Amino acid sequence: MRIRRLVTSLAVTALAGGAALGLAPAASAATGTASLASVLAADGSGFDRNWYDFDIVDNAVAAVLAAKPDSPVAVLADGTVPLTAFLPNDRAFQVLALDLTHRWYGSEQKVFTALAQKVGIDAIEQVLLYHVVPGATIDSATALRSDGARLTTAQGGTVSVDVLSKRIPLVVLRDADRNDLNPLLVRSKLDINAGNAQIAHGISLVLRPADL
Repeated sequence: MRIRRLVTSLAVTALAGGAALGLAPAASAATGTASLASVLAADGSGFDRNWYDFDIVDNAVAAVLAAKPDSPVAVLADGTVPLTAFLPNDRAFQVLALDLTHRWYGSEQKVFTALAQKVGIDAIEQVLLYHVVPGATIDSATALRSDGARLTTAQGGTVSVDVLSKRIPLVVLRDADRNDLNPLLVRSKLDINAGNAQIAHGISLVLRPADL
């Protein structure tokens, strides 16, 4: 994936505020330094026909950093910086494009192009940052024990954790848009990059930092 090119060592000091996450108990302390960028790189490059991987996220990060090389999004390539990312799959972006443009696009490339044209690079940057929780490595076991927690994102907004079931598990993330459905953590895509300071979980819809 193009994200493998993001070899910058930028350390964004604004992403050091994980102590305010309000998780109970505290998020796990991981010691590995593999970045999420390097993990996502293993998926190959470009777009494909698999709507349940993360090609659109990859291309969105690459587009933001091509336009804004100093964007804090680059922290995803620095595995020494602890963070948790919630990654919308490609289907999630297809649903977002439908909501914003009222058209159902049949390829990942068309979805990405439509969103880029509709909202612009600055808005894409803010949406990406809204999916990053800085300062803490929150694995799925911790998330299941954190019903009601409010996570402060790198964008500055908050996301609430709503644990509907610990047995299944079933976790909803509630965002700033009160008029649309909220994403679920995808059970088959939990704890991506486990054991490292940067961890990710797949989600079923795109988190919205405002009423879109």
